[in-house]
Amino acid sequence: MPSLRAQRLIAAAVVLTQGGIAVTGAVVRVTASGLGCPTWPQCFPGSFTPVAVAEVPRIHQAVEFGNRMISFLVVLTAALAVIAVTRARRRREVLVYAWLMPASTVLQAVIGGITVLTGLLWWTVAIHLLVSMGMVWLATLLYVKIGEPDVHSDFPTVPPPPAPLRRLTAFTGVTLAAILVAGTLVTGAGPHAGDKSLTRVVPRLQVEITTLVHLHGTLLVAYLALLLGLGFGLAAVGVTRRVWARLTVLLALTLAQGLVGIVQYYTGVPAVLVAVHVAGAAACTAATAALWCALTTPS
Repeated sequence: MPSLRAQRLIAAAVVLTQGGIAVTGAVVRVTASGLGCPTWPQCFPGSFTPVAVAEVPRIHQAVEFGNRMISFLVVLTAALAVIAVTRARRRREVLVYAWLMPASTVLQAVIGGITVLTGLLWWTVAIHLLVSMGMVWLATLLYVKIGEPDVHSDFPTVPPPPAPLRRLTAFTGVTLAAILVAGTLVTGAGPHAGDKSLTRVVPRLQVEITTLVHLHGTLLVAYLALLLGLGFGLAAVGVTRRVWARLTVLLALTLAQGLVGIVQYYTGVPAVLVAVHVAGAAACTAATAALWCALTTPS
């Protein structure tokens, strides 16, 4: 029977792989390798692996095909999570979160295929990223829930914070979702379309990017304000060190993410910072999910 430590290590690997493939997907986009494999589920018609053709540079094929191969690592960690919690006879809640991992991974693969088959339409790319962030959230919940006892009476006796603060925490999650949506709109109107072929034109979002950047930034400021307000509220009622630690980590990540975004804007959106920004989005999503768990379950 897998130990609790083994289960948590596997769950941590699930979080990392779910966030990691979002980052490698960003690498595919900024290197213009989105159509390095121009079809799906095959890479080229009649072949699941790259084929030497003049129309598609080998480097683009390698980047896109490599990203597809990483999907198998995501599937592997998801399957291991299901096996571990099933063999450990964990409670139904944990089993549900575990099974959501392989199920959502299959869904994400299909969305990725649609993105390729539609020629990287900006809104399909947006959905692809948003689903990835949702999977990071669910993977974080799995990690946290695995660490909780299966018998309710075994929970610590410290009650959760008052309902208004828990609702405020939920609202921060909604605001984060709005930030992510706005970020995908910026991406849809931005310079990194995922393909630079002279024979194909990737449809882009026809909205002034400065307007979208301002929307994205305003939502981030609102998110920070909500986190600070939540912090003052928690200080007033008193919470455990675990809650403070998670809030502190989230604030630090959010500030760092905002700084990366500012540097991106004023330096012309360099490719490397796009990948860093996506990694930051995944980290903020995971940290928000962890804080939400800490404030909605007994401490």
